[in-house]
Amino acid sequence: MSKNYETVIGLEVHVELATKTKIFCSCSTAFGGKPNTHTCPVCTGMPGSLPVLNKQVVEYAIAVGLATNCKITRHCKFDRKNYFYPDNPQNYQISQLYLPICRDGHVEIETAGGKKDIRIHEIHMEEDAGKLVHDEWEDVSIVDFNRSGVPLIEIVSEPDMRSADEVIAYLEMLRQTIQYLGASDCKLNEGSMRADVNLSVREMGSQKFGTRTEMKNLNSFKAIARAIEGERERQIELLELGRKVVQETRRWDDNKESSHAMRSKEDAQDYRYFPDPDLVPVEISDAWIETIRAAQPELRPEKLERYKKEYDIPEYDAKIITETKHMADLFEATSAICGKPKKVSNWLMGETMRLLNESGQDADDISFAPEHLASLIHLIDAGTINGTVAKEVFEEIFKHDIDPEKYVEEHGLKAVNDEGELRSTIEQILADNPKSVEDYKNGKKKAMGFLVGQTMKAMKGKANPGMVNQIVKELLEQ
Repeated sequence: MSKNYETVIGLEVHVELATKTKIFCSCSTAFGGKPNTHTCPVCTGMPGSLPVLNKQVVEYAIAVGLATNCKITRHCKFDRKNYFYPDNPQNYQISQLYLPICRDGHVEIETAGGKKDIRIHEIHMEEDAGKLVHDEWEDVSIVDFNRSGVPLIEIVSEPDMRSADEVIAYLEMLRQTIQYLGASDCKLNEGSMRADVNLSVREMGSQKFGTRTEMKNLNSFKAIARAIEGERERQIELLELGRKVVQETRRWDDNKESSHAMRSKEDAQDYRYFPDPDLVPVEISDAWIETIRAAQPELRPEKLERYKKEYDIPEYDAKIITETKHMADLFEATSAICGKPKKVSNWLMGETMRLLNESGQDADDISFAPEHLASLIHLIDAGTINGTVAKEVFEEIFKHDIDPEKYVEEHGLKAVNDEGELRSTIEQILADNPKSVEDYKNGKKKAMGFLVGQTMKAMKGKANPGMVNQIVKELLEQ
């Protein structure tokens, strides 16, 4: 008989910080660029080059620590983690083992199962390695050091998660918090947020942890969820067959939806950590922490509460709009210009979300100016354009960030509000459709919809719908 198993999951999340320059040198951190062009003697590990700490890295790390309820280590330092790998230019990585900058934090997540605190063991600062590019034609690997020395924070959770849903909720919470702080863009597809999943299973009710594996190469939330389910099933199957789970690092292949072993962790690697002799310890004063705390922006939970009180929009809308800082900023800026938050929310929740889904983009890709959406709302409210034209114009705003007033003028899209012109057109439509007129008079009220539609067609969709309905009804009931 099959036993019931509990999954135990902890995460190591690496986040690239949004500094303009690297952690220990002045090279650019911009994504992309020709291989090995964002490099210097420091980040390529040349002998005799000396690292100098980027102050902004420390400030971002403290900001993330404060937002995740961590204790800030007032006296922290950097250590050398020695290992040999082709993309690691110095043959060591500068990291923090003994005195990480943040410790003992937590964040609250919410899933279908309710609210839960996920504890954070520590957050430490470190430098990223380079990137190996595998050329299958030549059967060689070449190295790009552009990423080498890009500043990272590593957020290490306690093993408090029990399902893929909890893991995704935790990652979403971290991503939102860090994006709101402006500490990173957290783009998984560009590698600026990466998660390694440590997973084990144990019999339900057992207090003893099972043997864990670590899974790497996870670059989307969907891949993470699939990897968790796949590894859980693999470990349970081994235990059911009476076999042992081996402690190892595994690489997830999302195309094949399976993982394979990369290296064993049965014998813990000796990284020979020691304090970095080229970097002085970092002393963090209470005043420095308070300066950073005072500059912290409004985070999503507080923003959500304020939206409920300040704006007349449904809670569901507020949750979607505040999911990303970019969308929330756009909503607030547009509402401030036009003073109609409910209408702004409707455009963001309706047409904006539809166009994002159709183009496979997410909210961070929205590029239109708040002034242009506010201007569109004004044109509709003033009766200058009708709803049909408004959707056409908005699509242009979404794709090309056009000025709606100029666009409407140049394309002759203004609504026809001339009663005389509308009346003569409607009279012609009624004369051309005697059967529909007769149907209406015989009680078939749907016939009026047909006549209104014919009028809008004749006016090329530019008639004022309210006036058309009013005149059609008046003429039918004469």
